[in-house]
Amino acid sequence: MSVGDASGGLRAVARDAVRQRLSDVAIDLFAEQGFEAVTIEQIAEVAGVSARSVHRYFPAKEDLVIGMLEANGEFVRDALLARNGDEPVLKSLHAAYSELVEQGSSAPRYRVAMRLLSSTSTLRARNVEKHLAWAELLTPIVAERLRGTDADLRAHVLVEASLAAFQLAMIAWADDPDDRSRLELLDIAFRDLE
Repeated sequence: MSVGDASGGLRAVARDAVRQRLSDVAIDLFAEQGFEAVTIEQIAEVAGVSARSVHRYFPAKEDLVIGMLEANGEFVRDALLARNGDEPVLKSLHAAYSELVEQGSSAPRYRVAMRLLSSTSTLRARNVEKHLAWAELLTPIVAERLRGTDADLRAHVLVEASLAAFQLAMIAWADDPDDRSRLELLDIAFRDLE
């Protein structure tokens, strides 16, 4: 490893740490004051950076919440690709989402993020974009596994149904009075699909 490689790696780690810090500060403020009431300037002030720096990492305020979730689509895609190709598709999708849930955060901020997604119209709209991006990653894999007549349509239906089950399970977890685990609620959401 060269010195340039090491410093590039350190820069990436530092960049990720700053992104995480900004997202954490923002979610804490959103929880206290509501999404619409918080400004980028407030987030910057609490985080100890300039508003311009916040915009460099997160072009839109919605990205402070959605950004922590977008990369998860690639994780689910990779988990799906690792599954046995002979396994029923919905079982594979369920298992891929389960892997995400098992490795993911169940921290209070993640719960707040899920509540914000279900209660804030601008975040719901951005979440639909994230949902579509995940579908673009997953649908070709499912279509290839299905093969045959109307494989593309069938793949779209299965992926969209699985995404809805995943999303609704996470939203249910955020407000669950029984404090059940995300994995338990995901299993419930998939129970009648498989």
